[in-house]
Parts: sequence; structure tokens; C-alpha cells
Amino acid sequence: MSITENKQFGVWMDNHKAVIAGREGTNDEFQMLGEESNAGAMSNSNEKSAHNDEKSLQHKFFKSILAHMPNAEEILLTGTGTAQEQFKHYLNETAQFKNTKVKDSTSEAMSEDKLVAYFKSNF
Repeated sequence: MSITENKQFGVWMDNHKAVIAGREGTNDEFQMLGEESNAGAMSNSNEKSAHNDEKSLQHKFFKSILAHMPNAEEILLTGTGTAQEQFKHYLNETAQFKNTKVKDSTSEAMSEDKLVAYFKSNF
């Protein structure tokens, strides 16, 4: 009988920050993998340009999060606001993550230890 290695990841995110945890290698324990941030678009007098800048920065933010999760099989998204929903749609539109199981929930910011425990309890 072979043991299959689940590539499970958890992401706490809001519009400006993401904290990524996951199982690396043969280690079965969740651990912190990284943190990414999105400063947001600078003010712009042209509404269309501001919107385009915001979308570009958001896609760059999402790509930097995904760099921590190669070949993810399951992802738990949690956090505040609508960022998780937008990220979930982005995953569905990305060929590499199209078949990844994604669960989402809402939660307030928490310490790294509590976050790792939260992800562990949900997988």
C-alpha cells in the first residue's frame, strides 16, 4: 500500500496581505511557508487607469501567493473581506489550479501558531 502525499495549503488573506501555510515534503505537519503583501494602487485621477492598476496589482499579488503552492491539491482560503472570493475565481481561471479543491471560510487575523492549528483542524 502506498501513501499518497496530499498537497494541502491554507491561506489567510485580506485585500493587502496573505499568509500561506502548508505541508512540505514528507513532513505531515502544517508549517508557515510565507507571507505576501499588496500595497494597492497609487491614487490616479483617471478612473479607468486606477481600475486597471488595481487589477494588475491584484493579479500580481495572487501569482505571488500561488508561487508558494506548486501542484496544490487542496486549498483552504480564509480571511476577511472579498479577497478570498476573488482569489477563488482566479484559481478557477488558472489552468494549473483548475482542478484544485478549494474550501473557503471567514476568520479574523490570528497568530501564526493559531493559524497553523486552524488549517490543521480543517484538513
